[in-house]
Amino acid sequence: MQTIAKQRQIRRRGFTLIELVVVVLILGIIGAIAAPKMLTTMSTARTNSARENVKIIRQAIEMYKTQDPNNAYPPAATLATALQPYLKGPFPACPIGQQTATVYASSDNPLVTTATTDGWLYNQTTGDFAINDAVGITY
Repeated sequence: MQTIAKQRQIRRRGFTLIELVVVVLILGIIGAIAAPKMLTTMSTARTNSARENVKIIRQAIEMYKTQDPNNAYPPAATLATALQPYLKGPFPACPIGQQTATVYASSDNPLVTTATTDGWLYNQTTGDFAINDAVGITY
């Protein structure tokens, strides 16, 4: 009698195959529902961050112009340095593309993306500022 009771105790130490399959199935369903939501949320956050960065930099450019004695926009070559007093923290990197803080000078009006689609576009004559990306240029 003791051997049968011991055998039952020994067999109940682990999970059955059906229990494991049910757990994996439930985790798969949760993952299938959560993953697309998370990816969409990340994409939306990146887009919103890009829009806010563009707004902040455009405001800093306008503040620079109002305080400049010649009422001129900051030079493109030193844009990040010239705007530093008007920004909290470092000059922001572009959250779209290769995520660099490089500023490309452009004389196009309206701005047109360059061959390398990373960083920012800036026209120091008109003060236009945008993301160097076909989609981001509309922000």
